[in-house]
Amino acid sequence: MQVGASISTLARVATISNAGAAATLPKSNQHKSSPSSTSQIFRQQQKIRQLQSIDREVRAHEQAHLNAAAGIAVSGAHFQYQVGPDGKRYAVAGEVQIDTAPVRNNPRATLRKATAIEHAALAPTKPSTQDREVAHQASAMARQAQSELLQQQLSARGSPTPGQTINQYA
Repeated sequence: MQVGASISTLARVATISNAGAAATLPKSNQHKSSPSSTSQIFRQQQKIRQLQSIDREVRAHEQAHLNAAAGIAVSGAHFQYQVGPDGKRYAVAGEVQIDTAPVRNNPRATLRKATAIEHAALAPTKPSTQDREVAHQASAMARQAQSELLQQQLSARGSPTPGQTINQYA
């Protein structure tokens, strides 16, 4: 089985920077809050909320691929993580690998498979650029399979295939 593509999402990884470990105030300052420490805690809480939101979005995106990729998925979802200021890991990117190889000597099965690939690639609410590329490739595979089916039907009828000439004077 050929794994020809992975449908994935990269959820704004470039806009997220790891703020490091969660901040703790020294014991002598625990009852006092300086403007800078309050501001730092607020920024860390904001980053955690942002990472939690991205984690939910990435997981839902990859789950949509898996739900639609029955029979063509060759792996479960794989995630890339970022550690938040709270020390927890948050999914910020993911992928599901699918089999995109045409079905050998069977254009009808290839056509069904291409349709399934396109459906799986476009299943998430917001398909990524990679998802759209996989769907585009699946569409090209479907067109090729349709062409092969047409050629098979024409040869079964004894009709000329594309590129073949008819000698009407023979």
